[in-house]
Amino acid sequence: MAGQPGKRLGPALLALVAVLLLGAGARDAFDDWVARTDLPPLAIDTSVEVLARDGSLLRAFTVADGRWRMTPGAVDPLFVRMLVAYEDKRFYQHSGVDPLAMIRAALQSAWQGRITSGGSTLTMQVARLLENSGTGRLAGKLRQIRVALALERRLTKSAILDLYLRIAPYGGNVEGVRAATLSWFGKEPRRLTPAQSALLVALPQSPEIRRPDRFAAAAQAARDRVLERMVSTGVLDSDRARAAASEPVPVLRREFPALAPHLAERLRSADPLQKVHRTTIDAPLQRSLERLAARSVAGAGDSLSLAVVVADHQSGAIIASVGSPDWTDDRRAGFIDMTRAIRSPGSTLKPFVYGLAFDEGLAHPETLIEDRLTAFGTYVPQNFDKTFRGTIPVREALQLSLNIPVVSLTEALGPSRLIATLERAGVRAQFPGTQPGLAIALGGVGVSLQDLVQAYAALARLGAPVRLSAIPGAAEPLPQPVFGREAAWMVGDVLAGLPPPANAPRNRLAYKTGTSYGHRDAWAIGFDGKHVAGVWMGRADGAPVPGAFGGELAAPVLFDVFGRLKPALEPLPPPPPATLILPNARLPQPLRHFRPRGAVFAATDGPEVAFPPSGAEILADGPLAVKVRGGTPPFTWLANGAPVILASRARESSLPEPEPGYLNLSVIDAKGQSATATVMLSR
Repeated sequence: MAGQPGKRLGPALLALVAVLLLGAGARDAFDDWVARTDLPPLAIDTSVEVLARDGSLLRAFTVADGRWRMTPGAVDPLFVRMLVAYEDKRFYQHSGVDPLAMIRAALQSAWQGRITSGGSTLTMQVARLLENSGTGRLAGKLRQIRVALALERRLTKSAILDLYLRIAPYGGNVEGVRAATLSWFGKEPRRLTPAQSALLVALPQSPEIRRPDRFAAAAQAARDRVLERMVSTGVLDSDRARAAASEPVPVLRREFPALAPHLAERLRSADPLQKVHRTTIDAPLQRSLERLAARSVAGAGDSLSLAVVVADHQSGAIIASVGSPDWTDDRRAGFIDMTRAIRSPGSTLKPFVYGLAFDEGLAHPETLIEDRLTAFGTYVPQNFDKTFRGTIPVREALQLSLNIPVVSLTEALGPSRLIATLERAGVRAQFPGTQPGLAIALGGVGVSLQDLVQAYAALARLGAPVRLSAIPGAAEPLPQPVFGREAAWMVGDVLAGLPPPANAPRNRLAYKTGTSYGHRDAWAIGFDGKHVAGVWMGRADGAPVPGAFGGELAAPVLFDVFGRLKPALEPLPPPPPATLILPNARLPQPLRHFRPRGAVFAATDGPEVAFPPSGAEILADGPLAVKVRGGTPPFTWLANGAPVILASRARESSLPEPEPGYLNLSVIDAKGQSATATVMLSR
């Protein structure tokens, strides 16, 4: 009898064991079912981004299917709290599926006779978006549940939330919260108003019928429902929600930033797998200069183009790069990056010839040099204005951009020396044939705007070249100086004495203009103590632009560039200790007058100032006697540019008592030929 109770408990125990075994088997089968889930690809393709030096977006590119989909970055915590509170308040507690939410949704649907709320968690929504599956079929819902459970086992909550923030739809081809804030609010998602956050919570539920630019009323109503829920859940108080509800919804979709488009395209093409390209571009300056470029060509015909490069020559960082006035304007071939196009530089290479001559001891800024019709073998260059000025200081020859003096210096140096100097500055010069000729000094060579700005950076750095770059850390000093510090300083000092264009601020900007043969290219390149900038204007197809001169077309834009860059120019460096700063009369004898080697004067009948000799120091104690030798009378004399004797047939004349100081004398004969002399008058 003692064993009877045990016999009666046997079937119950067996039943319990069976239930437990069945439960364990079901659990194991369920776990195996979840574990065997084939997840969709979790590597979400995002837009390539090009960033300014402050991290702001310069330009973004759509992904392969034409959608804007961007990495979220920093997102306003209020938006995240509102999203979780509205969509999935137990997101951080459940394992992918919220049974309570599903039961609630089922009961509400049964009571109302229609679906009034969804039971999908954020994880289930991510599953649906990853597979682009619908929600109306039972098989689709079961698949979402299975994928959601598998996602929760393989990813952290923050990773799942990041996926939602990347792929949630916000209307049209906009996906992800960052693309949405840029598109609808024109701002990054790191700081949002409660109204903006509420709209972003509401949009993914019905992204097309709630698009603010098409259905503003529906968008506002959905946003306001989110705000009401936030009050009931305690995320917002009633006052903040009421204020948010009064904020209008955006009714226009904004364009994505497209600053420095040519540079951005170049960086993407060079490294297409890189998703984020950082640059040294100053976004506000870039935006300002793009507007300046568009304004500068407005009303100048449909074909005129313009390019600008600005760099910090101390660091080598390019801080602005404008490839054309409008990269979408096909009439101007705006898609061509004219900062990289090879063009004739006109007279902008002349400073490097003079720098070499200073460095070699062939000339000094106060050296006298001849500007007369001269034949260099079969090459007979002309000045731009077809006139000649006789004997003048080198300083004046460079400032007036005369051709004969610079060709004389180039012949003495050898054209290959100029090419080698440009190469040391990192310039990739292109010239016809195998050997450069004398014409390279006048622009008979091809260079790009960026390379030309890089060469002028070497001048600004007292002869020490630097490789310019818009990529952080890529700029670097180049190993060989272009010429000595003293020569570079003298070139900069001469260029700083060039008068600014009309209506430009009279700042001491060292700059040079240039106009290529046939008026195809107009240039202006300049620098101060910290920055260097270059402007090119012309047609992208290389056709002439009648009447285009660098001094009249490009120089005003260059001064405007510096005006937008900073309120005041920074001073040029002081002269290096060994710099020879003397008037002509005190220079060593070989430096007082440059005589070209091998040049044959084709014209010898022009006038010469016989007295006073240029460079002389004269006691000014009465009228100044002047004498002219050669030339065809009558003669006109100018003192410091002002006519003082008109149409005199005499070869000897007297000037009224001049003021002490430097006096620039010029005599012009009946054929328009001229000569000059500079003297120092003292009491």
